[in-house]
Amino acid sequence: MTGTATTSLVERIARVLCAAEISANAEGGESSAGAHVDEHWRTHRNQALAVLHAIREPDAAAASAGDGAQWQRMIEASIAAAE
Repeated sequence: MTGTATTSLVERIARVLCAAEISANAEGGESSAGAHVDEHWRTHRNQALAVLHAIREPDAAAASAGDGAQWQRMIEASIAAAE
């Protein structure tokens, strides 16, 4: 079994979305996005929640790999914790 992350799923997704805007590894041109992400990730919180709402039902690949009902409960728990 894997460990449990110390940051919420919403925060981790928001940080990725925030970094994608400015990081040279994605859409931006900055070689280091860490400080910007630390300061601005919260502005992407609603987008992160939207992502979680979109993935709360597993697709065929995810459902075939495990328990789809468990997946849905896990995602819904993350949404509830953030709202």
